Amino acid sequence: MRRYDDPVEVRRGMVRGAQGPVEGPEQFLWRGRLWKVADVLSRWVETGPWWQSAEADAARGTDEGRRAGEATTVIPAPDPATDPLAEREVWRVEAAAGRNATREGRGVFDLVFDWADGTWLLARCVD
Repeated sequence: MRRYDDPVEVRRGMVRGAQGPVEGPEQFLWRGRLWKVADVLSRWVETGPWWQSAEADAARGTDEGRRAGEATTVIPAPDPATDPLAEREVWRVEAAAGRNATREGRGVFDLVFDWADGTWLLARCVD
C-alpha cells in the first residue's frame, strides 16, 4: 500500500457497504482524475498521537524538564497532526477511474476526512 498526503475533492452520497447502503464518499477527484466508489470496505476513526502529548508524559512521570525547575515554555495552539483530541474519519473504499470503469480498473483507497478543518485527503492506495 502506497502512502500519500494528497488533498482530494469528495462528493458524498449513498454507497454500498458491508452492512448495506451507507452515506459516505461516492466519488472523488484525485490528481485530475475522477474515481467512482464501488464499495465501502471499512471505516474507522483515528485520533491524534496522544501518547506524544505533554499530558501523557506527565502521567508516565517523564516530564523531567518541568520537575527539574526549568522555565515553563509557552504552549502553541494545537496542531491537528499532533492534537490528541483531533479525530479523522478514515474510509477504505474500492473505486474505479471514470464513470463506467470495469472491475479490472479498481483500486483500494483510504480517504480521510479531517473533522478539525473539514477537508479530505487521500492517505493510502493500492491500485
